[in-house]
Amino acid sequence: MADGTLAGVLFDMDGTLVDSEKVWDVGLAELAAFYGGALSTAARQSMVGTSMVESMDILHADLAQPWRDTAASTTWLEMRVLALFADGLIWRPGARELLAAVRAAGVPTALVTATRRPLVEVALQTIGPENFDAVVCGDEVTQTKPHPEPYLAAAALLGAPIGRCVAIEDSPNGIASARAAGAAVLAVPCEVELSDLDGVQVVPSLSDVDVDFLRALVRG
Repeated sequence: MADGTLAGVLFDMDGTLVDSEKVWDVGLAELAAFYGGALSTAARQSMVGTSMVESMDILHADLAQPWRDTAASTTWLEMRVLALFADGLIWRPGARELLAAVRAAGVPTALVTATRRPLVEVALQTIGPENFDAVVCGDEVTQTKPHPEPYLAAAALLGAPIGRCVAIEDSPNGIASARAAGAAVLAVPCEVELSDLDGVQVVPSLSDVDVDFLRALVRG
């Protein structure tokens, strides 16, 4: 493979491929209500792209209930979201078409998500496990996003130089993770406004992206 060739495309899941952040909204709101409170908009936005442990810590602090058990909250939320995921997920605009085009071009692909494996397996019923050569979940790495480990792990599984991979993300934490790993980054906003992204290409929708666009990102 010559230098400058697109060696891999690394897709985030929630908010990037599928519109699942709204599903998480439902589960988080119901958990907050179960605890007798309401989750603030600021706290919810700060959760996007974080690990489950971090999200539960944010929720507990927002409800002024820091004594809550993180593991118990995680179990409650995951069971609820699991049921919601099983009803099927809605693709983000252009995501299914871009994923199909990348696969048709023979470019290796990976799913890189902070979501834990049991939920990812259900989401893959919508996204299609056959669309990915590797899957890295939030409970399968030592450090989650914004640490570079998830994207470095994905590139290693693909056998692809990270500098010739494009990571596609919707959250500040995910973008930070991919940039720190050394991937070219394509940002597509969903639930959170993206700003101060020098050196990161931002598009309003993946409908505006094709394989040649991704190849150009790697060439710089």
